[in-house]
Amino acid sequence: MAGLGRGFESLIPTDFVNTDFDVTANEDAKESSLKELPISDVIRDEEQPRKEFSEEALEALASSIKEHGVLQPIVVVKEGEKYKIVAGERRWRASKKAGLSTIPAIIRTLDTQNRLELSIIENAQREDLNAIEMATAYAKLKTQFNLEPKEIANRVGKSESSVINTMRLLNLPEDAKKAMVEHKLTEGVMRPLINADPELISKYLPLIIEEGWTARKVEKVMSEQKKKSSVRAIKTSIYTKQEDNLSKKYAAKVKISGRSVKITCKNDEELKKLLEKLA
Repeated sequence: MAGLGRGFESLIPTDFVNTDFDVTANEDAKESSLKELPISDVIRDEEQPRKEFSEEALEALASSIKEHGVLQPIVVVKEGEKYKIVAGERRWRASKKAGLSTIPAIIRTLDTQNRLELSIIENAQREDLNAIEMATAYAKLKTQFNLEPKEIANRVGKSESSVINTMRLLNLPEDAKKAMVEHKLTEGVMRPLINADPELISKYLPLIIEEGWTARKVEKVMSEQKKKSSVRAIKTSIYTKQEDNLSKKYAAKVKISGRSVKITCKNDEELKKLLEKLA
C-alpha cells in the first residue's frame, strides 16, 4: 500500500482516457454524444456527496484551463432543460472561474451510464485484458463514473493497491505502452519504468524486449540509473530554475544539457499544444 497516502490524483494521469486502449470505446461512442454545452445550462448533482472543494486547487485548475482548455470532458445526463453533472464537477467549477462560456461534455442517459459502468467493470474482470487496457478501464471508472480506488477495487474483485499500481502504468510514454501491449510485457517488468526519464526508457526498452529482462533486472538497472542521475543533477543544478520556469511556461518537461534545450511531451495532446505555442 506504499504511496497511497499521496492521493489518487497524484499517482495517475486521469486527465484523459486514451481510446487506443479503451475496450468499451466503440460501445461508448454508440451510446454517447460529445458536445460543447453552454456552461450556464450545466447544473451540479445536489445528491453528490462531495460538497467542499479546495479553493486553492480550483484556482490552480482554472489557471490551467485558461492556458490549455478542458482536456477531459465532463459527463452529464439530461434533466429537463438542463444537464446534470455525473462526473467532473471540479472541472465545471474551475471552468466557471476561468470565465469559460461553454464546456465539453459527454451526454448520456442514466440507463446508458449504468450500462456502460457495468460493461467496463465486466471487461476489467476479463483475464485476457492486458495491463494497459485494464488500467484504462480503471481510469475511465474514475474520470467518468466518479469511482474512487477502493470502490473500483471492490467492484472488480481486486485489492486497492493492485488497482492503483496498475493505473500508474498510464504514466508511461505512449510508445512504451504500445510496446507493452505488442510484446506482452508484464506489469512487473514495466513498473520500474514509471516516471523514469523518457531517454532511459527509449534506451533500455529494446533491451528489455530483445533480451527478455526480468522485473528484478529492470528494477536494478533503473535504480542504478536513478543514482547516476541524482549525481548529475547536483552537477547541473545551475540550470534548475531555468528548467522549472520553461517547464511551467510550455507545460512540458524541459531539460537543459550543455548547449541544448530538450522539451519532452507526455502525450500527443501536450505536443499539439506545445507546437501551437511555439508557432
